Formats: sequence, C-alpha cells, structure tokens
Amino acid sequence: MQFGICVMADVDEIGFFNHAEGLGYDSVWVTDRHAGSAWGRARPAPGRVHLGIGTGNTAMRTMGQRPMRIAEYDEYLRVLAALLRGETVDYRYHDRVRPIRMLTNNAKYLGLEPKIPLYVSGFGPRAMELAGKHGDGLVFAIPPRGVAVAEALGHAREGAARAGRALDGFRNCALTNVALLEPGEPVDSPRVVRTVGPNVMASVYYFYDEMQERGIDPPEFLRPIWKRYCALVEETPAAHRHFRTHEFHYTYLHPGEAELIDASLIRATCLVGTAEALVEQVRELERQGLQELMFAIGVDEKWRVAEAFARGVIARM
Repeated sequence: MQFGICVMADVDEIGFFNHAEGLGYDSVWVTDRHAGSAWGRARPAPGRVHLGIGTGNTAMRTMGQRPMRIAEYDEYLRVLAALLRGETVDYRYHDRVRPIRMLTNNAKYLGLEPKIPLYVSGFGPRAMELAGKHGDGLVFAIPPRGVAVAEALGHAREGAARAGRALDGFRNCALTNVALLEPGEPVDSPRVVRTVGPNVMASVYYFYDEMQERGIDPPEFLRPIWKRYCALVEETPAAHRHFRTHEFHYTYLHPGEAELIDASLIRATCLVGTAEALVEQVRELERQGLQELMFAIGVDEKWRVAEAFARGVIARM
C-alpha cells in the first residue's frame, strides 16, 4: 500500500512536501485550478509529477455553475490524454474545430518527457468508466461515502474494454477523510471536530448543491442536521450562497457548523479509529486491491496530523 496526503495549494508551505516525504508518504496531492500548471511543476521534478482531473465540483460551484456533465468530461479527457501523449488532436471550441497540440519546441519551458500520468477522478460508475477509457489511474471514494474497491475497478475495466484499451500499469487511489483517534478519545472530541470538521462539512456542502440542483431529499446520514444546516446557509442571500458554501472548502468551519458535527456524522464521512484500528482497515482495503490511500487535510494542524498518521499507521504497515 502506498500513502498520499492532499493539501491545499500554499506556496508559503512548500517545505511540507519534503516533510511529508521524510515521514514516509509516497505522494503529496495539491488542489489547484488549472491543468497547465502541471507542466511547469514537472520541470524541476521530472518523473515525479502526476495530474489529477475531475469534473470541477468545487471549482465550478464556487462560480455558481454546475460541474461538467459526463459527455463533456469524456470529451475533455479525450483531448487532454492525447495532449499528454504528445499527439495532435481535434478540439472544438464553440462552433470551431481545430487541431491542437502541446507546443514543445522549447524544452526549457515545456516538455512531455517523462510522461505525466493522468489520474481521472470518478465517484460514480460512468466517471469511473472514463478513467479506464482515458486515464493512467483512477481516484475514487471508498466507504463509508463511496464504493467498494472491486466495484470501482470493475467500472474502470468496463470503460477500458469498450475503448479497446489494456490497463497495464493502471493505478488506483482512494481519496478519503481520516479521523485518527487517541486511545480512549471520543469520536466527536473537540480536537477531532477541529481537525476533520472541514472535511466532514465538505460532504455536506456537496449534498446541499445536489439537493438544490436536483430537487431531491438529503441522504439518510444528513437528515438529523439538514434543517439546521440549511438555516445557516440561508442567512446568506441566495445569489451569493455559492460563495458561502465553498469558500472554506477543507480549511475552516463557518460559525455554527461545529455544533452540527457529531460522532455519527464523522463516522459517515471518515475512516475512524485509533492507529491500530486504522491499520486493520487499511490492510483490508489493500487485500481488496487498493494501491494507494490518500487523505485530504487543509487545516493549520496538517503538519501534526501528517506526523501522527505516519507514526501510527504508515510505520506499522
């Protein structure tokens, strides 16, 4: 099993990368806003950069827009995968179709060797199939808020088969939240809520958008807090609610949100346990075929959290 940690882009904390590597992490994933940045980052670290792409759940919704539909995602990935292979590919913008390619004449500024692996984020069956169709790897969500490893990999294989691709060297990585408990510590202790609360609320934000867009009821695990959460959001004028919903994504809690987080909500959105319990959970995921476990952390305590997980879990694997 490999281990990764996902942090929010912050140039002032560039030292965190070396710190994480020294602790035993195999990768550091960084949230960013534009795919072109991957090529610039590959220059000083050839062969050590990969690119993860999603439908834009947060990036689009912070602008009050919806994420890409599956057909759009399929086309986006088709073009991007070809560019990463150094190919010329037809690209449509509005009503014009033109061939495009990465202009690599000046290798000082842009190069495609070694190849940058493309990880496709897929949290639903059709998106997982697109990972097999276009990607070098799949990023998905495991239970409690995701699907079993075998199911996710099955969808990727289906997508690859339809595209006539072999998945040689294909990688899989689960994005999750981790609540590492100290011995005897309650699941909803103030420390745990402070540390993983923003991650927990990110799931709530996601479903709030889904409910608003699709007019459906919230999932069962959110029903105990739903009216109280909606009341908090609706203190903001409707035209500006997309700012409020996502502005603290994975980093801070809005006033009133900590009071919504209890043990059941944490268990519904995180891997939870002491170090010993988490080791057993991770080993089971490895037996199921998971290759990399990556958890997100955006709070100021991420240095301490990274160290605690490395000592308690990674060192025991």
